[in-house]
Amino acid sequence: MYADTETVRRILTETGDTWAVVGLSNNRQRAAYGVAEVLQRFGKRVVPVHPGAESVHGEKGYAELSEIPFPVDVVDVFVNSQLAGDVADGAVEIGARAVWFQLGVIDEAAYERTRAAGLDMVMDRCPAIEIPKLG
Repeated sequence: MYADTETVRRILTETGDTWAVVGLSNNRQRAAYGVAEVLQRFGKRVVPVHPGAESVHGEKGYAELSEIPFPVDVVDVFVNSQLAGDVADGAVEIGARAVWFQLGVIDEAAYERTRAAGLDMVMDRCPAIEIPKLG
């Protein structure tokens, strides 16, 4: 288990509403597209981060986390586990408050580094599944 219920609740309800979604593009077939849509329905600002820097769901995209010119509260990670640790490190560097690794994205060393840096972190869970449970 990579996050207790309280950490999940805190990230979804108290950490802030600006979510950088790494791996989000206009490909409707990808999980990131649908998850970002759910997050928006629940009042989150979704900022796409993808090498193509596409605008998605009405929000301007950025190629890298470091290019986002405003504060980010949560970094939601839709890249494979081999790349996820670098994204988590980038989240720490930009001053994000939390990192969320999606289902199947697991990097225990990145989890430990991120938590040691003082950020909340969830790994191998999906906010689109968790947020409706909050009521």
